[in-house]
Amino acid sequence: MALRVLAIESSCDESAVAVLDEERGLLSHALFSQIELHRAYGGVVPELASRDHLRRLLPLLRQALAEADTTPEQLSGVAHTAGPGLVGALLTGAALARGFAFSRGLPVIAVHHLEGHLLAPLLEDEPPPFPHLALLVSGGHTMLIRVAGLGEYELLGETRDDAAGEAFDKTAKLLGLPYPGGPELARLARDGRAGAFVFPRPMLDRPGLEFSFSGLKTAVSLAARAQPLDDRRRNDIARGVQDAIVDTLLRKTARAVEATGLVDVVVSGGVGANLALRTGLATLLRSRGGRVYHPRIEFCTDNAAMIAVAGLLRLKRGEGSFDLAITARAQWPLTDLNQDRHTA
Repeated sequence: MALRVLAIESSCDESAVAVLDEERGLLSHALFSQIELHRAYGGVVPELASRDHLRRLLPLLRQALAEADTTPEQLSGVAHTAGPGLVGALLTGAALARGFAFSRGLPVIAVHHLEGHLLAPLLEDEPPPFPHLALLVSGGHTMLIRVAGLGEYELLGETRDDAAGEAFDKTAKLLGLPYPGGPELARLARDGRAGAFVFPRPMLDRPGLEFSFSGLKTAVSLAARAQPLDDRRRNDIARGVQDAIVDTLLRKTARAVEATGLVDVVVSGGVGANLALRTGLATLLRSRGGRVYHPRIEFCTDNAAMIAVAGLLRLKRGEGSFDLAITARAQWPLTDLNQDRHTA
């Protein structure tokens, strides 16, 4: 009998539930975004996020089961995001997953959020082969990873300070753009002039695969204050910011390709939805005989479908527990998954 998993994601400001079947694929995916709730504060407020998850998750669970035409008796297990993330937000999803599973005698799989992002392209019709490189770029993380298989991750390089998504959001805020700023900045960049502003590409003048984006905010702040911000100047700055971030990501990825010999690259995480980055990676890898793989746009940002993929694969490997112990970790190095473990 094919395995079927219910998955819950609540690591930050998206409440999401999905049902994934081993043979039939993704049967449902229900999501509620808290963007409007946090927009007035210019960023995510952890306490408000936790409270809203409490309101949203159970109705979303019922919705996902109904849309998947699935009863609890048809499930093989329940997966939930266990970290990294906001602890209060994680606990809401973990408690629901544990309680629901315990009442029905189902195993629970505690999923690493970043592993979910890495495995999200497996939802597509043409999944990436193993091994491959992964460029994981989001508001909290910028990493280059060698992915040999499930739980086999070698961290090649990461940011020393701000993540790429954080750099997008911070510089967008300096331009007076609403939260979340990354997509708004990318929209303005389409009308900006190439080369009107050239911002620094940190760490490209030295070897290695580490990133740094903290200095970009300072450079943009100086440019934004030098003259009044009319529409043309705002568009040009947005274009310069996007060009700096994308160029840095592309050139570091090219170094990783040369260093590892791997020409298939997964790009995932919220910044993976950026079209300039996707186009640049496709061109880069085509010239080297490789290919870029990415999840569809809706699965680049936080979602439960990617948690379901990771949960299903780990359930097939015999992982999962039946007790009520709740797992929630604000900090959780991805490389911890390289060690054999039974999900608690």
